[in-house]
Amino acid sequence: MLFFYNSHRAGGPPAAARRPRRPPPRGAGRRRAPRPLAAPPHAKVFTGDPDRPSAGAVAIRDGRIIALGDDHDLAGLIGPATRVVDALGRRLVPGLNDSHLHVIRGGLNYVLELRWDGVRSLRQALAMLREQAGRTPKGQWIRVVGGWTAEQFAERRMPTVAELNAAAPDTPVFVLHLYQSALMNRAAVQAAGYTRDTPDPRGGQIVRGRDGEPTGVLLAAPGALLLYSTLAAAPTLDAADRRTSTLHFLRELNRFGLTSALDAAGGFQNFPDNYATVIDLARTGELSLRIAYYLFPQTAGQELADLRRWTETVRPGDGDAWLRLAGAGENLTWAAADFENFAEPRPALDADYEAEFEQAVRLLAENGWGFRLHATYDETIRRDLAVFEKLAAEGLFPTGDRWLFDHAETVSDHSLERIAALGGAVSVQNRMSFQGTAFLDRYGAEATTRTPPVRAMLDRGLTVAAGTDATRVSSYNPWVSLHWLVTGRTVGGTALYPAANLLSREEALELYTRGGARLTGEEDVKGVLREGCYADLAVLSHDYLTVPAEVIPDIESVLTVVGGRIVHAQAEYAGLDEAAPPVSPQWSPVARFGGYAAAGHRSAGAHQADAMAEAVAESERHRRWRAERSGTDPGGAAPDLIDPCFAH
Repeated sequence: MLFFYNSHRAGGPPAAARRPRRPPPRGAGRRRAPRPLAAPPHAKVFTGDPDRPSAGAVAIRDGRIIALGDDHDLAGLIGPATRVVDALGRRLVPGLNDSHLHVIRGGLNYVLELRWDGVRSLRQALAMLREQAGRTPKGQWIRVVGGWTAEQFAERRMPTVAELNAAAPDTPVFVLHLYQSALMNRAAVQAAGYTRDTPDPRGGQIVRGRDGEPTGVLLAAPGALLLYSTLAAAPTLDAADRRTSTLHFLRELNRFGLTSALDAAGGFQNFPDNYATVIDLARTGELSLRIAYYLFPQTAGQELADLRRWTETVRPGDGDAWLRLAGAGENLTWAAADFENFAEPRPALDADYEAEFEQAVRLLAENGWGFRLHATYDETIRRDLAVFEKLAAEGLFPTGDRWLFDHAETVSDHSLERIAALGGAVSVQNRMSFQGTAFLDRYGAEATTRTPPVRAMLDRGLTVAAGTDATRVSSYNPWVSLHWLVTGRTVGGTALYPAANLLSREEALELYTRGGARLTGEEDVKGVLREGCYADLAVLSHDYLTVPAEVIPDIESVLTVVGGRIVHAQAEYAGLDEAAPPVSPQWSPVARFGGYAAAGHRSAGAHQADAMAEAVAESERHRRWRAERSGTDPGGAAPDLIDPCFAH
């Protein structure tokens, strides 16, 4: 297939587009015969448009799609300034849109974080940690913040504090595990200032040993504020590095075919201070991802004052196609928010939170503001709906403004009917990919089969969008989420759902494309490949619609286009994308390890070989350990055990 790429702005493409850097041909110095335009392999274009579900070629001009069809249909559009890109028979899909991603906060911290997303063994994860300890300057921390779970490791366990101390004896290490807990090595406990006299905060526990001293384990019991406030004590980046960090995080998201995201705000994300970086990048035209953002009142007791000030100064929709305000949330008042730690019992919310919550919702509805609400449990959703129904009696619901529930893992059928009657929507995330086993252990198999009931949401005609809730819990890789929607399995392979609660691949992809666009009122220009729509698309490394289901999490984009700009290119297209600045600071974990540790380009044989090598290594380590314990000569020096506990 060819898709045709004309200048995306009136002033023509940027310099990088006019002078693409192509990889050198095999056999440098040999002249290759030109490839005829008449016989390239077609692309397999999935448009997402029921009126024209497939095509073989796409033509783009000024950031929008101007034509779809077969190669010969579009050949007449080729001119002297046209860039022609051969898709080489790959699958091409609309750009993905994560409907719940903490992209602004994630960007400000990305280059500081050592990502274990996609790492297949704890042994490898600890080796990365040990190497990073040798690169991290004094005074800085090593942060492993979300995107992983013990289930993804071959060892099926978390690291121990002893292993963190052995890997990084002098550098503070903070390892966040879901919404449940965090591990800190000895140096991090000291850097955070935790002592035997530090009191436990409300909703959290600093685990202590027999001597009363902190062990390095922090528990969300059930709230994660202790975990996040501890992380907030670590050093931050200066303005220049925050800018570079955000640019690299956006490009990392482009790597997986993401072209848009709804930023759900969140704790420790103040407006306007923490939004300054993306605002600056939007002003200079350097965003590579379209962002619709929400505003989240940060201070308990001041929520109404914040919301009132915002409604008087800005309005949803303010901005442009690259950066725009979407509304308020995902909290409106702190007292109305539940927690999502499935390792702990469901939290009991304040008995009287509705009074303040009603004032917040009324204020937004009267001022034409949409909003989103964090609500994990049906018990919370029922109480919120009662407030909405009270306001509906005054004519404030349904409204023309978009509002939605986030998460909704245990929402009931009755609550779904009430949501539909009030004109609401739902954004679901694949937190069960990472926490599904904990939910299964606590609530049982029957409750798990519909957590969340995505099929029931769609059957009621609700607008449903999908996302990840990255970066502090789930991974930002959307294909892990799509795998969950299609298979109903955790990242460790545990089956959660019956076939009745699974989606087809096309349905799941629509939740990741048109679903998010509907939440922001952009369904006419985004989420589908159609004439007049934004030229946001991705050419995939594997055919999502046909590969075995277990391969879906390994999918990446080999070419991502946003608004007609090539923002990510690899494999055969390496060098066609816009140049990114060097990662800064130089000691950044991203500079050494990159982001998500996907294995998307390895063959099945390579996967098998890696697994065999891992098994052999573990077997050898165990043999040497047994020999050392028995006092026999193992045929070499004593092993360098990762966990010193094994030596005693």
